[in-house]
Amino acid sequence: METKRLRIVYMGTPDFAVAPLRRLVEEGYNIVGVVTMPDKPAGRGLHMQASAVKHYAVETGLPVYQPEKLKDPQFVETLRSLAPDLGIVIAFRMLPEIVWAMPRLGTFNLHASLLPQYRGAAPINWAIINGEKESGVTTFLLNHEIDKGAILCQQRVAIDEGDDAGTLHDKLMDAGTDLVVETIERIASGAIAPVDQQTIEPQVIRDAPKIFKETCRIDWSVSCDTIRNLVRGLSPYPAAWSELHKEGASPIGVKIFRVHVENCPADRSTAPGTLVTDGRTFMKVACADGYLFLDELQLAGKKRMAVADLLRGFKETASYSFR
Repeated sequence: METKRLRIVYMGTPDFAVAPLRRLVEEGYNIVGVVTMPDKPAGRGLHMQASAVKHYAVETGLPVYQPEKLKDPQFVETLRSLAPDLGIVIAFRMLPEIVWAMPRLGTFNLHASLLPQYRGAAPINWAIINGEKESGVTTFLLNHEIDKGAILCQQRVAIDEGDDAGTLHDKLMDAGTDLVVETIERIASGAIAPVDQQTIEPQVIRDAPKIFKETCRIDWSVSCDTIRNLVRGLSPYPAAWSELHKEGASPIGVKIFRVHVENCPADRSTAPGTLVTDGRTFMKVACADGYLFLDELQLAGKKRMAVADLLRGFKETASYSFR
């Protein structure tokens, strides 16, 4: 069957899933339906907000489906009526077998890691947090287990020293867009041989579980590089955080977005979390093996700013320490 005539059902929610959908639409692939999350209240006014995928699909005139439950008989029947040849899932939710097994050629997922490494909800964050020098994207067939289906295609992407979760997200989004198109073409031509992940699993598997608030809290007693990678891996969202403490004052929550390490070993008698500043241009914090310089941060209730800008309005910094 001609590739552009394949009847494709596309499922996704955030911005990461919009770029591949846009490429498929612009190149003339036959998207017969888009499935995304129901609108939900968001923001201070709790106004109903649609997903990024829905916004794009509506603008493009694609039919959109937003089932509360993916096993709902009406939704399943609607999906069946679309007679899908292929399903594509990107940053969506776990599908029941009745949905992923329906397309004639199966359903594949795009995952932002080099599977079998970094299975889970936050592969981009954990790759940087763990100090990896390389990540990538993988397409794989859905089955009954999360992120464990047979691998179809992969593309490697370097993680540079200056990358954070935001820049790596964009790199992987671009690479993933190319990989989705490649995967469709190879499936349509029959030039693809799915590889069982169990045949390639290394001895050590790193997972990518969901990020929680405590995951983001900085432990100043570890090495500078460990903390720097945590900050990079959580920037710009949800952001690494700590608290400024001063005797007799309430703690001040601080989100930290950008840091750097300079060759200035801390005195072994200096407690981790000790804050050193000239009150004008720099703030550095004692860690296990040196000082970490803070470059960009945000005090609770304030806007994100460079450290020099913060110091102009926060004159008592030297009397605080981080915990």
